[in-house]
Amino acid sequence: MKFLSFESDVSLGQNASEFIAKEIARHDSFVLCAATGGTPTITYRELVKKKSAFEHVRLTLIKLDEWGGIEPTHASTCESYLQQHLIEPLSFNQERYISFRSDAPDPEAECRRIQESLHGLGRINLCILGLGMNGHIAFNEPADFLQPGCHVARLSESSQQHPMALQRSLPGTFGFTLGMADILQSETILLMVSGQKKKEIFNEFMNRKITPRLPASFLWLHPNVFCYHTADSLH
Repeated sequence: MKFLSFESDVSLGQNASEFIAKEIARHDSFVLCAATGGTPTITYRELVKKKSAFEHVRLTLIKLDEWGGIEPTHASTCESYLQQHLIEPLSFNQERYISFRSDAPDPEAECRRIQESLHGLGRINLCILGLGMNGHIAFNEPADFLQPGCHVARLSESSQQHPMALQRSLPGTFGFTLGMADILQSETILLMVSGQKKKEIFNEFMNRKITPRLPASFLWLHPNVFCYHTADSLH
């Protein structure tokens, strides 16, 4: 795992966007899996400014996870976030966008649909991740065991207190997510960690003890992970 430390969220976002743009630009076609939340917002804003560098690339976008049981147009969905920060600014081709439907009438069937789409694409080239307050990545929550593929996740109390969830009119109890195998089979992973609020869990992650009680710890098994973090998130 390669670590790069930055003094501010802005510096992290600028450097992360450069990394992503360069990764995309050196391919003819590229599969990008995108996280949502506060940490990647600056990164996506800066990435949009660099879109001319990769306009020649056939880019496919995968939504990493989604809240369940809510209208897709709700302001707090991952869908609304990605539409605002990536899809609309990039004038992205919706036909190359793979996305969990938050209000799917059959959540299990929705996960099977996304899994089939992933199989049709092959390997994710770059997966962008954040580190959850309880050590989750996507909605792979701390548990006795982790699931390999797309699945309906029962959200922990910590996840239900996420700012995106607290903005909702009703508390969320489940979400949709890519599984651990989907993530770990990615060619490259970019993990972004920002802020003092992540210091405790980030220091636990840095112990390098692999356990399903800290799902992000499984990233230590991957051969090509870049961790961009702010200086105040560690030690």
